[in-house]
Amino acid sequence: MSSATLDFFFDLSSPWTYLAFNNVQPILAETGAQVRWRPFLVGGVFNAVNPRVYEMRADPEQKAMKRSFAWLREWAEIAGLSMNFPSPYHPVKSVNAMRCCCALEAEQDTLFRFAGAVFDAYFGEARNIDDSAELAAIADAIGIDGADLVHRASQQPVKDALRTNTEEAIARGAFGSPTMIAPDGKGGETLYFGNDQLPLVRQRLLRLATAA
Repeated sequence: MSSATLDFFFDLSSPWTYLAFNNVQPILAETGAQVRWRPFLVGGVFNAVNPRVYEMRADPEQKAMKRSFAWLREWAEIAGLSMNFPSPYHPVKSVNAMRCCCALEAEQDTLFRFAGAVFDAYFGEARNIDDSAELAAIADAIGIDGADLVHRASQQPVKDALRTNTEEAIARGAFGSPTMIAPDGKGGETLYFGNDQLPLVRQRLLRLATAA
Protein backbone atom coordinates (compact mmCIF):
# COMPACT_ATOMS: atom_id res chain seq x y z
CA MET A 1 0.00 0.00 0.00
CA SER A 2 1.13 3.55 -0.72
CA SER A 3 2.43 5.74 2.07
CA ALA A 4 1.82 8.84 -0.05
CA THR A 5 -0.42 11.60 1.21
CA LEU A 6 -2.44 13.83 -1.09
CA ASP A 7 -3.15 17.36 0.14
CA PHE A 8 -6.57 18.34 -1.21
CA PHE A 9 -7.16 22.09 -0.87
CA PHE A 10 -10.83 22.86 -1.41
CA ASP A 11 -13.46 25.57 -1.30
CA LEU A 12 -17.12 24.54 -1.02
CA SER A 13 -18.25 27.18 -3.51
CA SER A 14 -16.47 25.53 -6.44
CA PRO A 15 -18.50 23.18 -8.67
CA TRP A 16 -15.37 21.60 -10.13
CA THR A 17 -14.23 20.88 -6.59
CA TYR A 18 -17.57 19.22 -5.84
CA LEU A 19 -16.87 16.86 -8.72
CA ALA A 20 -13.25 16.23 -7.76
CA PHE A 21 -14.10 15.72 -4.07
CA ASN A 22 -16.31 12.79 -5.09
CA ASN A 23 -14.26 11.52 -8.04
CA VAL A 24 -11.02 11.30 -6.06
CA GLN A 25 -12.52 8.74 -3.68
CA PRO A 26 -12.05 5.63 -5.85
CA ILE A 27 -8.53 6.80 -6.70
CA LEU A 28 -7.63 6.96 -3.02
CA ALA A 29 -9.11 3.51 -2.48
CA GLU A 30 -7.29 2.03 -5.48
CA THR A 31 -3.87 3.50 -4.68
CA GLY A 32 -4.01 3.22 -0.89
CA ALA A 33 -2.97 6.86 -0.60
CA GLN A 34 -3.88 8.95 2.39
CA VAL A 35 -5.59 12.33 2.02
CA ARG A 36 -5.52 15.54 4.02
CA TRP A 37 -8.60 17.65 3.45
CA ARG A 38 -7.37 21.26 3.54
CA PRO A 39 -10.03 24.00 3.65
CA PHE A 40 -9.00 27.29 2.10
CA LEU A 41 -10.61 30.40 0.64
CA VAL A 42 -10.39 30.35 -3.12
CA GLY A 43 -11.35 34.02 -3.30
CA GLY A 44 -8.16 34.80 -1.43
CA VAL A 45 -6.21 32.82 -3.99
CA PHE A 46 -7.89 34.64 -6.88
CA ASN A 47 -7.18 38.01 -5.29
CA ALA A 48 -3.51 37.13 -4.88
CA VAL A 49 -2.59 35.27 -8.06
CA ASN A 50 -5.55 34.84 -10.45
CA PRO A 51 -7.72 38.00 -10.61
CA ARG A 52 -8.73 37.39 -14.22
CA VAL A 53 -11.34 34.94 -12.91
CA TYR A 54 -13.41 37.94 -11.87
CA GLU A 55 -13.15 39.41 -15.36
CA MET A 56 -14.63 36.23 -16.82
CA ARG A 57 -17.46 36.18 -14.28
CA ALA A 58 -18.32 39.79 -15.10
CA ASP A 59 -19.48 38.67 -18.54
CA PRO A 60 -21.90 35.74 -18.05
CA GLU A 61 -22.66 35.72 -21.79
CA GLN A 62 -19.07 34.84 -22.61
CA LYS A 63 -19.05 31.64 -24.66
CA ALA A 64 -16.51 29.85 -22.47
CA MET A 65 -18.52 30.63 -19.33
CA LYS A 66 -21.82 29.48 -20.84
CA ARG A 67 -20.26 26.28 -22.14
CA SER A 68 -18.64 25.53 -18.78
CA PHE A 69 -22.05 25.25 -17.12
CA ALA A 70 -23.10 22.66 -19.72
CA TRP A 71 -19.84 20.74 -19.25
CA LEU A 72 -20.40 20.75 -15.49
CA ARG A 73 -23.75 19.04 -15.90
CA GLU A 74 -22.22 16.44 -18.21
CA TRP A 75 -19.38 15.75 -15.75
CA ALA A 76 -21.92 15.49 -12.94
CA GLU A 77 -23.93 12.96 -14.95
CA ILE A 78 -20.84 10.81 -15.36
CA ALA A 79 -20.14 11.04 -11.63
CA GLY A 80 -23.74 10.30 -10.68
CA LEU A 81 -24.11 13.66 -8.90
CA SER A 82 -26.90 16.20 -8.93
CA MET A 83 -25.73 19.54 -10.36
CA ASN A 84 -28.35 22.23 -9.77
CA PHE A 85 -26.01 25.02 -10.82
CA PRO A 86 -25.80 27.94 -11.21
CA SER A 87 -28.25 28.44 -8.37
CA PRO A 88 -29.86 31.72 -7.22
CA TYR A 89 -26.98 32.04 -4.73
CA HIS A 90 -24.19 31.88 -7.30
CA PRO A 91 -21.55 33.13 -6.80
CA VAL A 92 -21.95 32.31 -3.12
CA LYS A 93 -19.76 33.77 -0.39
CA SER A 94 -18.08 30.75 1.15
CA VAL A 95 -16.19 32.27 4.07
CA ASN A 96 -18.66 31.08 6.73
CA ALA A 97 -18.75 27.57 5.32
CA MET A 98 -14.98 27.39 5.02
CA ARG A 99 -14.52 28.59 8.59
CA CYS A 100 -16.80 25.75 9.68
CA CYS A 101 -14.55 23.38 7.73
CA CYS A 102 -11.45 24.83 9.38
CA ALA A 103 -13.04 24.29 12.78
CA LEU A 104 -13.22 20.58 11.87
CA GLU A 105 -9.84 20.22 10.16
CA ALA A 106 -8.26 18.34 13.06
CA GLU A 107 -11.14 15.82 12.83
CA GLN A 108 -10.59 14.68 9.25
CA ASP A 109 -13.38 12.08 9.11
CA THR A 110 -15.89 14.58 10.47
CA LEU A 111 -14.63 17.26 8.09
CA PHE A 112 -15.08 14.87 5.19
CA ARG A 113 -18.70 14.14 6.16
CA PHE A 114 -19.53 17.79 6.71
CA ALA A 115 -17.90 18.97 3.47
CA GLY A 116 -19.72 16.28 1.51
CA ALA A 117 -23.05 17.29 3.04
CA VAL A 118 -22.48 20.99 2.29
CA PHE A 119 -21.43 20.24 -1.28
CA ASP A 120 -24.66 18.27 -1.76
CA ALA A 121 -26.73 21.03 -0.15
CA TYR A 122 -25.34 23.75 -2.39
CA PHE A 123 -24.96 21.99 -5.72
CA GLY A 124 -27.69 19.38 -5.38
CA GLU A 125 -30.35 21.27 -3.42
CA ALA A 126 -29.46 24.90 -4.23
CA ARG A 127 -29.32 25.91 -0.56
CA ASN A 128 -27.59 29.06 0.63
CA ILE A 129 -24.38 27.94 2.31
CA ASP A 130 -23.50 31.52 3.24
CA ASP A 131 -26.32 31.34 5.80
CA SER A 132 -25.07 30.22 9.22
CA ALA A 133 -28.48 28.76 10.04
CA GLU A 134 -28.29 26.57 6.93
CA LEU A 135 -24.78 25.44 7.87
CA ALA A 136 -25.94 24.56 11.38
CA ALA A 137 -28.88 22.62 9.96
CA ILE A 138 -26.63 20.68 7.59
CA ALA A 139 -24.33 19.82 10.47
CA ASP A 140 -27.22 18.74 12.70
CA ALA A 141 -28.52 16.46 9.95
CA ILE A 142 -25.29 14.44 9.96
CA GLY A 143 -24.92 14.25 13.73
CA ILE A 144 -22.71 17.29 14.37
CA ASP A 145 -23.81 19.97 16.84
CA GLY A 146 -24.55 22.74 14.35
CA ALA A 147 -24.85 25.59 16.83
CA ASP A 148 -21.54 24.66 18.43
CA LEU A 149 -19.84 24.35 15.05
CA VAL A 150 -21.03 27.77 13.90
CA HIS A 151 -19.87 29.26 17.20
CA ARG A 152 -16.44 27.64 16.91
CA ALA A 153 -16.16 28.89 13.34
CA SER A 154 -16.69 32.47 14.49
CA GLN A 155 -13.69 32.44 16.83
CA GLN A 156 -10.46 34.21 15.90
CA PRO A 157 -8.21 31.10 15.95
CA VAL A 158 -10.39 29.47 13.28
CA LYS A 159 -10.44 32.65 11.19
CA ASP A 160 -6.65 32.73 11.44
CA ALA A 161 -6.43 29.05 10.46
CA LEU A 162 -8.40 29.67 7.27
CA ARG A 163 -6.13 32.57 6.38
CA THR A 164 -3.04 30.46 7.10
CA ASN A 165 -4.30 27.58 4.95
CA THR A 166 -4.99 29.98 2.09
CA GLU A 167 -1.55 31.55 2.36
CA GLU A 168 0.05 28.11 2.45
CA ALA A 169 -1.79 27.04 -0.69
CA ILE A 170 -0.65 30.19 -2.51
CA ALA A 171 2.94 29.63 -1.38
CA ARG A 172 2.79 26.08 -2.74
CA GLY A 173 1.56 27.28 -6.14
CA ALA A 174 -2.24 27.20 -5.96
CA PHE A 175 -4.26 29.32 -8.37
CA GLY A 176 -7.75 27.84 -7.90
CA SER A 177 -9.86 25.07 -6.38
CA PRO A 178 -9.37 22.19 -6.10
CA THR A 179 -5.62 22.24 -5.70
CA MET A 180 -4.19 18.76 -5.14
CA ILE A 181 -0.57 18.31 -4.14
CA ALA A 182 1.20 14.96 -4.10
CA PRO A 183 4.82 13.92 -3.46
CA ASP A 184 6.84 13.72 -6.66
CA GLY A 185 8.88 10.76 -5.44
CA LYS A 186 12.08 12.80 -5.47
CA GLY A 187 11.72 14.73 -2.25
CA GLY A 188 9.55 17.44 -3.75
CA GLU A 189 5.91 17.74 -4.68
CA THR A 190 3.68 18.04 -7.73
CA LEU A 191 0.59 20.23 -7.98
CA TYR A 192 -2.57 19.28 -9.87
CA PHE A 193 -5.60 21.47 -10.49
CA GLY A 194 -9.19 20.60 -11.27
CA ASN A 195 -11.41 17.60 -11.75
CA ASP A 196 -10.05 16.92 -15.23
CA GLN A 197 -6.53 16.29 -13.88
CA LEU A 198 -7.61 13.40 -11.66
CA PRO A 199 -6.22 10.83 -14.13
CA LEU A 200 -2.83 12.48 -13.59
CA VAL A 201 -3.33 12.33 -9.82
CA ARG A 202 -4.17 8.63 -10.13
CA GLN A 203 -1.08 7.99 -12.25
CA ARG A 204 1.16 9.80 -9.75
CA LEU A 205 -0.27 7.96 -6.74
CA LEU A 206 0.01 4.59 -8.51
CA ARG A 207 3.67 5.25 -9.27
CA LEU A 208 4.29 6.17 -5.65
CA ALA A 209 2.52 3.00 -4.51
CA THR A 210 4.66 0.89 -6.84
CA ALA A 211 7.84 2.54 -5.60
CA ALA A 212 6.96 2.12 -1.94
